Amino acid sequence: MAGGWTRDGAVQDQIDDSVADAVARARARPPAGPGEIYCIECGEEIPEARRKALPGVTTCVACQEAIDRRPVPGDGINRRGNKDSQLK
Repeated sequence: MAGGWTRDGAVQDQIDDSVADAVARARARPPAGPGEIYCIECGEEIPEARRKALPGVTTCVACQEAIDRRPVPGDGINRRGNKDSQLK
């Protein structure tokens, strides 16, 4: 349910756009460099298949999943477009 002058589904469209933008930014910055043999978080060996699939990888799958679940601060994109959202 949208309110005011917006159509139904507009809020979900904004959420979807924000997620799509974040994914695009993440994909635009692939890991670089030689990578690591051992995870920088837990010290366990990173499987060779993962190192070949993701050049520059520095974490094992378990640690990367934990990192991905951490909350990310706002990205600074104002999709609401009103002055109240710009004052925060």
